[in-house]
Amino acid sequence: MLSELLNLNLFAFLLIFTRVGTAMSVLPGFGSQQISMTIRLTFALLVTLVMTPTLMPLLPQQPSQTSVLFLLLASEALVGVFLGIFPRIMMGALQTAGTLIAMLAAMANAFVMDPVAEQQSSVIASFLGTMGVTLVFVTNTHHLMLNAIAESYAVFDPMTVPMVGDMSDFMAHTVADSFRIGVQLASPLIISGVAYYLGLGIMGRLMPQLPVFFFGMPIQISLQISLLMISLTSMMMVFMRFYTETLMGFSASWGG
Repeated sequence: MLSELLNLNLFAFLLIFTRVGTAMSVLPGFGSQQISMTIRLTFALLVTLVMTPTLMPLLPQQPSQTSVLFLLLASEALVGVFLGIFPRIMMGALQTAGTLIAMLAAMANAFVMDPVAEQQSSVIASFLGTMGVTLVFVTNTHHLMLNAIAESYAVFDPMTVPMVGDMSDFMAHTVADSFRIGVQLASPLIISGVAYYLGLGIMGRLMPQLPVFFFGMPIQISLQISLLMISLTSMMMVFMRFYTETLMGFSASWGG
């Protein structure tokens, strides 16, 4: 009896760890390559250990065939990737806004290593992404990501095949919403940049002898950075509201 209970607990722990660990390897902040693999693995194991007693009644019995076990683990890994990648897509709104701002501020060629996107990005995009992840953890919004993983068992039953069509549709809408929010965040600087370039073009036509490039570039950079300083607080508040409301609606729709 004790042996059966032990095997059941180990199976449940493995099944939950497959979903939780896969999700946390992709989630923004938790899955950052800047954090050592040992720390990330330890934290995923601890979170799984906390969730296991609560989620065990929702799990199926241990399958007798190895092939069924592998299919079950593959299904859980797929769900984990889905749960981890959609918050990262929402975080991409800051990447979109930063790229647009850098292009309009004539700083698109100033690249640095972005610790959030884990690739070369413009300075402004890297700055906004780092600030976004910092705010997520400072405001305890990362709890919503963990809550979404726990409540996902109400929809993604381990005994059923993942709803790939619905998952793809949700991803498409998330990408569209993320791009829309990114453009909205950068809209003040887009308007000012277009107006400035329009005025600069008219000035160049009226005064052909004026070196427009050398005259206008420093002013454009200073103008965009000044506007970014003024609007940064509002931009991050809009982003955090979008990020929080999406995660809360994501969890509430499952929990309800």
